[in-house]
Amino acid sequence: MTDQWSMKGYEFGDVTGAVIGATIEVHKELGPGFQEVTYQRALARELAARGLDFSREVDVPIYNKGGKIDTRRVDFIVEDCLVEIKARSELYPQDFVQAVSYLKASGYPVGLLINFGAKSAEFKRFVNTKRKKHEHSPI
Repeated sequence: MTDQWSMKGYEFGDVTGAVIGATIEVHKELGPGFQEVTYQRALARELAARGLDFSREVDVPIYNKGGKIDTRRVDFIVEDCLVEIKARSELYPQDFVQAVSYLKASGYPVGLLINFGAKSAEFKRFVNTKRKKHEHSPI
């Protein structure tokens, strides 16, 4: 199946476009109303079906001034993209703050915040413009 969603011309556009396409497919099949874990499982199946390299519920190191200070569990790492999902009727400001904070502190170059709980799937793409390479960072 070929996605109609394209992010050509954007850095990491291929991977984020593929994740967004998978998100739309899952939402089309399930619709809103389920718990987040249900969407995680469905998205994992869809990402696998599309041949994407991903890990689910990943403990991501958080860095401060070059040193690892903590870890946080994110829903997915898809190639070099951090993916955080929600299942709410709407996204809240703290959801955006959380996604950006995880992205910046972890060192991943790009992230997606996805919401399955609304009438239509929602997604926001973030680019880590101040990314730094850490000793254990994937980049």
